[in-house]
Amino acid sequence: MPNSTFCVAVIGAGETGTPLLQQLLSAPFVRVLGVADLDPDAPGMNLARDHDVPTTTDFMDLARMGEDLDVLIDVTGVPLVREALRQHMQDTDNHRTIIMHEVIVQLMLSLSKGELVRLKHGDVEY
Repeated sequence: MPNSTFCVAVIGAGETGTPLLQQLLSAPFVRVLGVADLDPDAPGMNLARDHDVPTTTDFMDLARMGEDLDVLIDVTGVPLVREALRQHMQDTDNHRTIIMHEVIVQLMLSLSKGELVRLKHGDVEY
């Protein structure tokens, strides 16, 4: 059965995560359950708090939300984050939550903007 509301969480609240979060927060069919970033003062973390969305500096807090999440969006570009999320979903037998990575986010933001959006990722290690 199709969703009427998508429950999502975002990992990465910087240059890529913030514009994505703005779109998610403005969509009446999206409920943002949490945002994670290593920098508690990242722009997306402040935006999330302004909208009463829980924030954390531990991205695994979002993964532990389990099947309450429809989509877990990872825009960090960090392979270790991607692998930890996959492993957690496998270990917890979560076959419901979809992990959406930065390439899909880039596609969706580009489609929304009508031109190719370049993503910027730093050398942050998790």
